[in-house]
Amino acid sequence: MTVLTNRQATARSPQVEGPRSIGMIVKAYIALTKPRIIELLLITTLPVMFLAAGGLPPLWTSISVMVFGTLSAGSANALNCYVDRDIDQKMRRTRRRPLARHQVSPRGALVFGIVLGVLSLVGLWVTTNWLAAMLSTGAILFYVLVYSMILKRRTAQNIVWGGIAGCMPVMIGWAGITERLDWAPLVLFGVVFFWTPPHTWTLAMRYKEDYAAAKVPMLPVVATERRVILESIAYTWATVLCSLALWPVAGTTLFYPIVAAVLGAMCLWEVHRLLARLNAGETGVDLRPMRFFHWSNAYLALLFLAVAIDPLLP
Repeated sequence: MTVLTNRQATARSPQVEGPRSIGMIVKAYIALTKPRIIELLLITTLPVMFLAAGGLPPLWTSISVMVFGTLSAGSANALNCYVDRDIDQKMRRTRRRPLARHQVSPRGALVFGIVLGVLSLVGLWVTTNWLAAMLSTGAILFYVLVYSMILKRRTAQNIVWGGIAGCMPVMIGWAGITERLDWAPLVLFGVVFFWTPPHTWTLAMRYKEDYAAAKVPMLPVVATERRVILESIAYTWATVLCSLALWPVAGTTLFYPIVAAVLGAMCLWEVHRLLARLNAGETGVDLRPMRFFHWSNAYLALLFLAVAIDPLLP
């Protein structure tokens, strides 16, 4: 029988620790909401409100949508942590999350996520309108029930369809201002929808072993690198073309399509460089998939910044 030393045992298992103060407990619950992901969602919400208003949106409506939208996203993320608590312990990228480190109990995370969801529903309904509230609640339910509980562990197309939840902030922002939906938010919904798979797949290429260990069939785990890159190229082209469609649909100035074209060209350059490196014989981390992952973050942020600026131009 092999006996592990304390140091070896610690290295082979996720670090387990409990909060020792109120401040640490609060920090752990905040971490459940995945603040960095919420930032990305809000980046797509506020600019759409500028577009919907044709300029500066009403201040209090904007604050309401951003505040209760944050609670909605936090709810979905906390409930996702609850559902994924078993696999989070197996992945380097996620094993420092609060549930994986036993800083928060599963029941505490579940109750916390539900409370945030109820607060976001009531808050949006009271301060904006029923449509924004329903879209927000639908996004939570889709992310948790459809993506986290069904798609994620069963199909390599998990992030393609599961990413629909991440597209909903553009709809919520538009509905919060106009109390209806239109073609412009649907186009921007499409931008985020097509953007999500290559963004996520390049991250999964970097952490392929993690997903394999957790038995999550992300595309880079079950397919060749060539297939992953070719599909990423196809989705990136769809993202750029969809972004350009906003120009005629929303009647923007020339500022937006020029910015969208330049950003799109740079994004396409980066994703095609992945294929070039693969054709040159590079593989694994030498493909540098995280270059595209980080650039895709910048692309989305700058594109939606252009969406916000365009209605302010004469």
